Amino acid sequence: MAEDGVLICGAGPVGLTLAIELRRFGVPVRIIDKAAARTDRSKAVVIWCRSLELFARAGLADSLVAAGNKVPHGSILDGAETIAQLDFAELETLYPFALVIPQTETERILEEHLVTLGVSVERQTEMTAFTTSDTGVSATLRAADGAERQVAAASLVGCDGAHSTVRHALGFNFEGSTQMSDWLLADLMLAGPIGEDRILIYWHADGILAIFPMGAGRFRIVADLGPAQQEGPRADPTLAEVVALVAERGPQGITGSNPIWLTCFRINERKVEHYGQGRVFLAGDAAHVHSPAGGQGMNTGMQDAFNLAWKLALVHAGGAGPKLLDSYSIERSAVGDLVLSNATRLTDMALLRNPLAQAVRNSVVHFVLGLSQVRRKAERQLGELDITYAKSPLSVSVVPPPDDLPDAGERLPVPVAGLGARALFTVLGNAGEPAALAAEYPHLVDADTGDDPPGEGLWIVRPDGYVGLVAAPGDLPSAQDYLEAVGRGRRLVEW
Repeated sequence: MAEDGVLICGAGPVGLTLAIELRRFGVPVRIIDKAAARTDRSKAVVIWCRSLELFARAGLADSLVAAGNKVPHGSILDGAETIAQLDFAELETLYPFALVIPQTETERILEEHLVTLGVSVERQTEMTAFTTSDTGVSATLRAADGAERQVAAASLVGCDGAHSTVRHALGFNFEGSTQMSDWLLADLMLAGPIGEDRILIYWHADGILAIFPMGAGRFRIVADLGPAQQEGPRADPTLAEVVALVAERGPQGITGSNPIWLTCFRINERKVEHYGQGRVFLAGDAAHVHSPAGGQGMNTGMQDAFNLAWKLALVHAGGAGPKLLDSYSIERSAVGDLVLSNATRLTDMALLRNPLAQAVRNSVVHFVLGLSQVRRKAERQLGELDITYAKSPLSVSVVPPPDDLPDAGERLPVPVAGLGARALFTVLGNAGEPAALAAEYPHLVDADTGDDPPGEGLWIVRPDGYVGLVAAPGDLPSAQDYLEAVGRGRRLVEW
């Protein structure tokens, strides 16, 4: 790897996603992992709509979808009584479903694709120390035989999980707590009257039971077991205990077999305040961990990677100043706060123990999610289609967007940006405006940018598909000012 490349610590879904995006944009990459092989345990099993949209730009969405189970519906139930139903098929996306896929398969597909880009994971290799300068990072890598070597990189990214070596070396506090309650996780085969097109969430009087269909008769089960009765971890459940819990809280007439993974865990809710320092960054579980409610964790981490990759690529290519990298922590830390808050709220709601509180909860949720606008908002939130960077320094609205079109910082539903081999902005405007800006800023604007704006106005769309600038038709000075600011690292708005 050249000294202007990126060193990635951790080859889970987040690290692999980052490596793929960087290589797609032509950035040299080295990715290391302490483990000898990919994990055989699937901690995360859902890839949501927005993540699939972003993977589509790298040509990976179809492979992921083919390996998983498309689940277009979700239900919240209390026994046989339906409290609420969600229909992801209504979402305005090319991927209107939850893709339920074992993490092992996700990592296999990503790693195999990375190999086609000329990069292999360096396994049984760990980073033991690093130093930083204004121009990059020098890191010490240790192989399985104890041999050490020094490597140089322009940037270092810690995608090395909740016990991140990179985070510890930075001295960042991982603020939060561990909930003193036990949870059950099981991957097994289920048979009986249960479909594979719906995520089932049971709010039983004794606790929550969630069932995720992975396809071909395989299911993921998550359930809370109540307050922890001991300091240490609870013993792993047996198959009989899992099946009994399903019968008690969920659908009837179900049999279980061939357990793939049976374990217990406790929820950690922690997050760093800043996602980077200088040329060193954190992504995924190294920066944030939270309740599995909503299945947002892995998706949030992979979207950290998508956000950081195009910024590193632009700086690497000389198209933007290093100041652009500051926006990564600003944008993704705000998203992390939101995801952590939402996951905590969903978990607390599901774990109500008081019978009266449970009855009130069920009635309120039944009524509220019966309202189409509220239900659609909940579906968009789960699909991560409502993530915005409205308060980012990269989001500028000179004029309000027309009608119901996205404002600066919001996702543009039509996939027009970030489709090529370079991290470039896309300009949408009246005839001649996009071409003029592409000619003036070839290092920032895609030459294939279009003359078909989503509405009246001049739009600049970021490489990750979020709107950067909304201006009036013909307002080339605002567009030029925006691109000049990005290119020179000058502040667009207050950082």
